[in-house]
Amino acid sequence: MKLKEENIKLIFGLKLKQLRQEKKLSLSDLSQESGLSISYLNEIEKGKKYPKADKIASLSLALNTPYDSLVSLKLNKKLAPIAELLNSSFLGEVPLELFGIESSKLVELFSNAPIKVNAFIGALIEIARNYEMSKEQFYFAILRSYQELHDNYFEDLETQADEFIHENKLEDKTFVTSKDLSGILTSQYKYVIKDDELEKHNELSDFRSVMIPGKPNVLLINKNLNESQKVFILARELGYQYLDYKERVYTFTWLKVNSFEQTLNNYKASYFAGALLINRKKIVPEFETLFSKNNWDANVFRSLMNQYNSSPETFMHRLTNLLPSYFNINNLFFLRLVNENNNPHQYVINKEMHLGKKHNPHANLLNEHYCRRWISVRLMEMLQKKVESRKTTDSVVGVQLSKYVDSENEYFCIAFAGPVNEDKHACVTIGFLMNNEFKKKVNFWNDAQITTKQVGVTCERCSLTNCKERVAPAHVIAEEKKKLEIEAALEKLYQK
Repeated sequence: MKLKEENIKLIFGLKLKQLRQEKKLSLSDLSQESGLSISYLNEIEKGKKYPKADKIASLSLALNTPYDSLVSLKLNKKLAPIAELLNSSFLGEVPLELFGIESSKLVELFSNAPIKVNAFIGALIEIARNYEMSKEQFYFAILRSYQELHDNYFEDLETQADEFIHENKLEDKTFVTSKDLSGILTSQYKYVIKDDELEKHNELSDFRSVMIPGKPNVLLINKNLNESQKVFILARELGYQYLDYKERVYTFTWLKVNSFEQTLNNYKASYFAGALLINRKKIVPEFETLFSKNNWDANVFRSLMNQYNSSPETFMHRLTNLLPSYFNINNLFFLRLVNENNNPHQYVINKEMHLGKKHNPHANLLNEHYCRRWISVRLMEMLQKKVESRKTTDSVVGVQLSKYVDSENEYFCIAFAGPVNEDKHACVTIGFLMNNEFKKKVNFWNDAQITTKQVGVTCERCSLTNCKERVAPAHVIAEEKKKLEIEAALEKLYQK
């Protein structure tokens, strides 16, 4: 494989440079001893060239090192973490070019400060092991960085969605239906679509869809999905076909992810689906009108969402695509909080994204208790009461000004909470940093009717002393306070 060959070059280059430096030889010295040019040796050490057998033999003699030892992929203790990283499937499957990184540049970094870099890499690997970080979590972390690097906006995908809409004469349809999209899948791409197959298999009842590749492709859709869920699956499937992505996942929800390319292609196909269902040419003027209002109106916001055949999650995520690019509102976060089995202590963040590099609030893998003052928790509690009283099973929407404890950050938060199934509720939230840019663009930011609350990330890390919603003691804060007291006592002792 090409990537494997590239890693062999990198490891050989690392080993050659290390041996040369250990023997206190310059490139010029090694050139004279081996008969190889300085420029060629430099290319080898950078991992760009791999010498032929006769040239390796010359290097072996010049360095007084056995041939087999020189070509071995084993590195000594100092460079072992680099070899582990280079040989790992993680690095092998991540397209470094997405971030403007050349593999040869990595080897230069590694070889210039091997001990420090290796210690850092070793620490990362140890953290991943200790927290049992899965391959999927690793891929999603990289994907989030990729999204944040581009402000979650991709003009090429927007353009391709516009072209698809034009080619299929959908310009005049704001509310695109599953019937519209299934017709395109079956007529243009010869799909067979079935909604009565998954229920025949108990083990597959939780899947929303399964695509079986073949001639023809067969798309199995869970018959219990609502219209907005179904239309998104069809739109994403069209994204895979229109964008011609071969490397992909076939089940939704995901069962297994085999590569980062699958993760990235799924994101792009989903982005295409959002751009198809909520086209920028229609939604941007609507938000210009909404933001010009002096007062927040939940019914107006909900009505705007209902113009499009999309779930609250698709709608909110679509805003994170467009607001940075079209309104210059690019300091925001997106969170999806899930409540399992209607248990008030089982709140989990399973999706998050932060534009602007401010990371409150954020997911926590330490089994700590997320702040109950978040609007997402409040809305899910409200939703649960309505479900229990059978008043509604629809989503509920709300806003809140959230001031973070021990931080200058304040966010204007808009949230939708709704049932996923009988035992699971979810809430999607967008938080906009309350800076001058946001206040210039959104007139209703200071609506007096909007609730303001001090919030934290988790109870364990919150310094609020009069919090009635607290469900766990602030033991992390207590430990930090005790440490500061000890440091102060030591400082007095040193001064004395």
